[in-house]
Amino acid sequence: MAFDAGLLRHIVNELNEKLSGGRVDKIYQPARDEVVFLIRNNSSDHRLYMSAGGNGSRLHLTDIKLENPSSPPMFCMFLRKHFSGARFIHAEQQGFERVAAISFETRDDLGVVSVKKIYVELIGRLANIIITSEDDTILSSLKTVDFSLSEKRQILTGLKYELPPAQDKINPLEESFTERAFNDAALGCSLESSAEKFIISHFIGFSPLVAREAAFRASGKTDGTLEECGKRLTDVFFEILGVIKNCSGKPCIIKNENGVPVEYSFIKLTQYGADAEEYVVNDFGTLLDTFYFEKSREERIHKKTGDIFKLLHNLENRLVRKISAQNDELRACDEGEKYKLYADLITANIYRIKKGDESAYLEDYTDPDYRTLKIDLDKRLSPSGNAQKYYKKYAKTKSARIHLTEQIESAEKELEYLGTVLDSLSRAENEKELNEIKSELIHGGYISDKKKQGEKKVTNPSIVEYRTSDGHKVLCGRNNVANEHLTFKIAGSNDWWFHVKNEPGSHVVLFNNEGEDDPSETAFTEAAEIAAYNSSVKNGSSVPVDYTRVSKIKKPAGSKPGYVIYSSNWTAYVTPNADKVIKLKK
Repeated sequence: MAFDAGLLRHIVNELNEKLSGGRVDKIYQPARDEVVFLIRNNSSDHRLYMSAGGNGSRLHLTDIKLENPSSPPMFCMFLRKHFSGARFIHAEQQGFERVAAISFETRDDLGVVSVKKIYVELIGRLANIIITSEDDTILSSLKTVDFSLSEKRQILTGLKYELPPAQDKINPLEESFTERAFNDAALGCSLESSAEKFIISHFIGFSPLVAREAAFRASGKTDGTLEECGKRLTDVFFEILGVIKNCSGKPCIIKNENGVPVEYSFIKLTQYGADAEEYVVNDFGTLLDTFYFEKSREERIHKKTGDIFKLLHNLENRLVRKISAQNDELRACDEGEKYKLYADLITANIYRIKKGDESAYLEDYTDPDYRTLKIDLDKRLSPSGNAQKYYKKYAKTKSARIHLTEQIESAEKELEYLGTVLDSLSRAENEKELNEIKSELIHGGYISDKKKQGEKKVTNPSIVEYRTSDGHKVLCGRNNVANEHLTFKIAGSNDWWFHVKNEPGSHVVLFNNEGEDDPSETAFTEAAEIAAYNSSVKNGSSVPVDYTRVSKIKKPAGSKPGYVIYSSNWTAYVTPNADKVIKLKK
């Protein structure tokens, strides 16, 4: 990804513009590698997000409210002790590296004013958050690095902070760097060399994405050579360098045909052509929120629910095997008609059979050709006893057919229910929704009550509110329990109920405004799009969504949470647009 030094320079500039002089109000540590500072400045609250995770380390302002653990980690407690109430002074990029130093004016318990710094190192798997005094003495760090981990650089309390070892590359932001220096570096390389690799190997701060963009602008090819780029590469390189120096870039994000973000940068990306669509967002915080939110949410959810996903998938596989075996048994019940025929033929020909016979050859009077059948007999039984034996086998298969049909239907309903739970789990966005799903599984007997220990008590079910573009209220359940609560406790009988057809998804209710019989056509369409988006087929096109009055929705006695039946429905076909639905969310 393109979180390079050029992007960090723009983010540092954004932090200084929005946070300078602000006070630290609250400090959180949502996950092991994440820290959030809530800073109030100019009557507005700003969330400063720092992540030292190896997969997506970053620093920026965020609008996303993350769930926090019930008890703060030790590092969070240390930050609160030293930075609660601190004043943001400024942020500064270190050289042209992916390292930023954020300075705060702090006061200790005696009111003594001092400056403390937070160094945020965004260097892949070595990413770290390090706290120092004004003279760069290390006070604490998110990750400690001792001699067993590195002989070159240690991060330990009491040591002097040092920047990561410098790379043997040219810093293009130095005043002494000119076009001549760039051309001299290029002359030392083969003309067949890749322009992208030349930039990455000779100059610090450039990501492969930006280097490829430079090569594409110069040659029309992302893998263009120095010869193919020619002098145009120099012009393009210094054009991008000017954007970096002046912090004049725009937060751009590239999305594929499904609307999924695939890349981001501080410059316009022309290398993707018509294969993707570029969007310019308001600021760099929004840019990184847009790109990382879905990815980080899924990672966070999977970390907390990996065991539940595994349990549900195992249950699904077990049910599939069970249904397959029962269908085999059901097909075997077809033999029942044969047993009845044998019993009838024995009874009709009882005068021709005597006790002790091991078989009998009898004409099948139900067959047009009167074919002869060989019927095996139990020589220990009388002819009537053999007939009764076959009648009992017929009765047994008849009874088995009834029970197997019921069992298969029950197993298929349970399989469908597990699919709805998996869908809810895959779309869960916070701790509250996870706890509701866990409670539902505990109540259903899928998870042992022991798992309940330490869980937060679930209060009101998770229901999300939307507003259509013409002002109609739309509510959406986030899981089966919330779906049931919304449909049968909140919605009125005259309101409209939506659900994606024959697939797991949320119950969605479109409410009539006071005094109107039916909402507008626009409201119906947008409610259907919300239902399609909040389902397992959110990335589909022309998704069928059933809708009807809430009064038509019924819940069968003894059915699983969220399971309903309905009649007299209509079906709308919509293609959900993530950006549009998110904007409708309250």
